[in-house]
Amino acid sequence: MTNNEIIAGFDDEKDESLKIKLQKIAEVEGCLVLYLSGYIDTYNSNYFQKRVAKAIESGFIRLVFQCGGLNYVSSTGIGSFTAFLKSVKPRGGDLVLLEIQPKVYEVFQLLGFSQFFNIKDNLDDSVNFFRSGTTGEQLSLFPKVFSCPICSKKLKALKPGRFRCSECKTILAIDNSGQVFLG
Repeated sequence: MTNNEIIAGFDDEKDESLKIKLQKIAEVEGCLVLYLSGYIDTYNSNYFQKRVAKAIESGFIRLVFQCGGLNYVSSTGIGSFTAFLKSVKPRGGDLVLLEIQPKVYEVFQLLGFSQFFNIKDNLDDSVNFFRSGTTGEQLSLFPKVFSCPICSKKLKALKPGRFRCSECKTILAIDNSGQVFLG
């Protein structure tokens, strides 16, 4: 099945620095795997964002980014992943990053984003994450205990919202699904 058969017009625009191949996961509603190869930087992140926005607009809110073919992601690229997460979360979706290369993962860690994303080792784990996530298991998330992504201090959130880490004073936000974000 071609990209355009999965999402009409997906391949209307192309960028040689970043190739995206799509795979629909039939057994999970709204689930799409995006196989990425190349790199994501300031120059092609707009292309990347437009392609993924097209997928989200088409109803795919459970996104698996297969990153095994990505050899570089700039901070702008990581910002793109964050924007996708903010876009799908209110719709009941989520995203998983799969097979991140060590040097790319290092950028995620240095910027403090590795704790915000679901990172899995293989496609089966990713699909199972979405299967279990759609059963309504998330009803009793709060109070939630977690570590500050900056200083690793154990924190407890009684409800979703914004608050400040008692140790490093970083402003954090926690959403209804228990995801922690800077800010």
